[in-house]
Amino acid sequence: MANADAFLGKWSLISSEGFEDYMKELGVGMAMRKMGNMAKPDVIITKNDDTFTVKTESTFKTSAFSFKLNEKFDENTIDGRKTQTLITLDDNNVLTQVQQWDGKETTITRKIEDGKLIVECVLNGVKCTRVYQKV
Repeated sequence: MANADAFLGKWSLISSEGFEDYMKELGVGMAMRKMGNMAKPDVIITKNDDTFTVKTESTFKTSAFSFKLNEKFDENTIDGRKTQTLITLDDNNVLTQVQQWDGKETTITRKIEDGKLIVECVLNGVKCTRVYQKV
């Protein structure tokens, strides 16, 4: 059963696989990739009525975006892209975020497994998996 409230709270990065390759595929420059790879961000997910806010905080950079499920919105990503973004929640409680820009598309899924937040990012077959634990 879908329950978006399971995602609420503060999450700390505990592992990251393939993130540099994913950033490279996005077109992120080398200096920013190095800093992004070293950052151990916290993700804070909050909800006000039917609007969710996802805030990513690290010593390197902080960003936030707000959304309502199933409603497209304009997102300014942490790496400077301006995307048309849609976030949906399926019956398996997987949040799927699809970002579209300049004829490109990336998919970011978030799910809770064994009390951890699993974030998978895919662009052109390049996949990154980041795991967070609740703080």
